[in-house]
Amino acid sequence: MGYSNEVIKAANNIIRERRLSAERAADLRREKIFEELPKADEFEKAIVDCGIKAGRAVVGGGDVKFELEKLKARSLALQSDLEKLLNTKGYTRRDMEPKYFCEKCNDTGYIEYENRTVMCDCLRRAMIETACAELNSHSKLSLCTFDDFSLDYYSREVEEGYPRSSYEQMCIILKYCKDYAEHFSLKSENIFMRGLTGLGKTHLSLSIANEVIKKGYGVVYISTPKLLSQLEKEQFSRYKPETSVMDTIEECDLLIIDDLGTEFSNQFSSQAVYNVFNARLLSGKPFIVNTNLSLKELEGLYTQRFISRISGEAKRLDFFGRDIRIMKSNL
Repeated sequence: MGYSNEVIKAANNIIRERRLSAERAADLRREKIFEELPKADEFEKAIVDCGIKAGRAVVGGGDVKFELEKLKARSLALQSDLEKLLNTKGYTRRDMEPKYFCEKCNDTGYIEYENRTVMCDCLRRAMIETACAELNSHSKLSLCTFDDFSLDYYSREVEEGYPRSSYEQMCIILKYCKDYAEHFSLKSENIFMRGLTGLGKTHLSLSIANEVIKKGYGVVYISTPKLLSQLEKEQFSRYKPETSVMDTIEECDLLIIDDLGTEFSNQFSSQAVYNVFNARLLSGKPFIVNTNLSLKELEGLYTQRFISRISGEAKRLDFFGRDIRIMKSNL
């Protein structure tokens, strides 16, 4: 996947800030340790001095091997003495060193692999999260959580034609969504939310998104009309972006598409929707899709085979009851 210069720069800034933060924290810990144990500062300076003298011995000539072995023995003895001194106050040498977010690259963003310098997974992850955040910049991701989802508006009466009350159904769905968010991984199953407007599909999918983002995953939440608008804009624009919307929705850890079937239907939209879901299914990465339409109505917009594939590859959650947004407005 290619990333724009803006995404690359922002991701590198994240990694650099992590490194600086770790080093600042280490400096503060060292200051505290040296205040409690002034002798520790002397030991550390002596250890550094051994390293400097070793460098001079290499370029200075003479019996280099003997001199290096002597300095090495001296350094090891000083390190042992320092460790013993630190232990008297419950510290270790590790407490004097930066505690980097990524131990593979020490928050540099790059590692050595097979005699090559390659990008570390932490920098790649930062790029994915940055690209997702850019695509989500105008969404309503921060508006809904599980804590502000109320079951009070759902009826406890079982209406004709339904297996249980809408209250009982929503209790089941709410528990499933909470468990899904809590245990989310790249192997999590897909979810197909279906039901009329105002029953909580958007609220719960946004709540899942917020919890998954807290775990450090890259999430894209977007409505079908907006997604298609951006894809169409890129498709027919003279200037192609370095990071495309399609790239981002393919790479993100969780894709949430709201309002499937509310877009203006034409040949481009049908093919674009197919491409999006096909890419997710092929990659094995999870998606959540919400729709107000029945399966039959969706088949009329797309194809029976396509809708059957989407719903068949996902956990189906059926929402039913009365529009709670109307009920809230009447209070």
